[in-house]
Amino acid sequence: MDLNDFLPYLIGVPVLVAGAAAAVSVRRRRTDAPAPPPGDQPAGASTGTAVVDRPAAAPVAEPDVAEPDAPTATAAPEDLLVPEDIATPALEVPAPTAGRLRRLRERLARSGSPLGTRLLGVLSRDHLTEDDWDELEETLLLADVGAGPTDELIDALRTRVRVDGLRDGEEARAVLREQLLALVDPGLDRSLGTAPTTDEDGRKVPAVVLVVGVNGTGKTTTVGKLARVLVADGRSVVLGAADTFRAAAADQLQTWGSRVGVPTVRSDRDGADPAAVAFDAVRTGVADGADVVLVDTAGRLQNKAGLMDELGKITRVITRTAPLSEVLLVLDATTGQNGLNQARVFGEVAGVTGIVLTKLDGTAKGGIVVAVQRELGVPVKLVGLGEGPDDLAPFDPEAFVDGLLQS
Repeated sequence: MDLNDFLPYLIGVPVLVAGAAAAVSVRRRRTDAPAPPPGDQPAGASTGTAVVDRPAAAPVAEPDVAEPDAPTATAAPEDLLVPEDIATPALEVPAPTAGRLRRLRERLARSGSPLGTRLLGVLSRDHLTEDDWDELEETLLLADVGAGPTDELIDALRTRVRVDGLRDGEEARAVLREQLLALVDPGLDRSLGTAPTTDEDGRKVPAVVLVVGVNGTGKTTTVGKLARVLVADGRSVVLGAADTFRAAAADQLQTWGSRVGVPTVRSDRDGADPAAVAFDAVRTGVADGADVVLVDTAGRLQNKAGLMDELGKITRVITRTAPLSEVLLVLDATTGQNGLNQARVFGEVAGVTGIVLTKLDGTAKGGIVVAVQRELGVPVKLVGLGEGPDDLAPFDPEAFVDGLLQS
């Protein structure tokens, strides 16, 4: 056989080998290429302490109209088919916040509202004896109204009965409503500080809301529900998962955010510095032009000094970028005196500006609203009404008192 017959093979083989080697070299260079230095990252990118989870937008369906004379498409190979179960789900639309507290009134009415029913039952009696007044006092104390407010209410009711008398049940209801409403104090400012501001350069700065509380009160769930409240009110939100000590907290918060299209800034490792995550969350909110940044914190209450140090550091780091608009304390309405002790500690170290009461549909303990406001001198701003995703409502004193007195 002539040498010329082998010539193509002699030339082709080295070319193929060289091409393969070049491909491996390029792939290796891409794999081994160093990450860009922090200074090369775009503005608003994570420092490495935290990562930003941005929910994908729901896909827009293309109109189902075939082009004229279009050729019939051949079936895609089996390994290229996209499973239906990984399609991006449609985002949820939170229920409007207006009128949410009416649902609490309905629930109180269905349950018979133990507190209101017992108070009205005693006041409607023909002649009130000292035993009746003692019964009223005991009912109020068991409902966690607190000793001071209970004495005020009993004294006010005694005066009204002695001066005006109570001729029937409706008059007793009207007097009790008036006195309970005075205790709940409708004059307190219960609005949430969630309006963004601008800095010296005219740049939009989000309102920053720090959420504190102990474990077991539903704090992280409350942050997720509050995000839904703000989205329902037309606010853009960024969530900061600064509870880096409870493994499931960041995952839980990210799930809440993804359901309404809200990004979550979270730690890329367990036990990271909560202040660093909070800082990344605020910086992301500024870069995104968000209205509100909600920061969830660890629910630990070990000692006052440790709590003060941790919350103080978070506050100092946050305020380098944006002012702190609200510090909301989440309390379980069924915990009674223990909840008041928690409120007292957080009030001393965290500068609480408002209270969120969860499980307020546990009607026998409705007096905690009065007690905790008196203890901290700050208003109840939001209440949890149940387990549903939209069962968080702005607190309305009149709707609450009317709910207690429905029967």
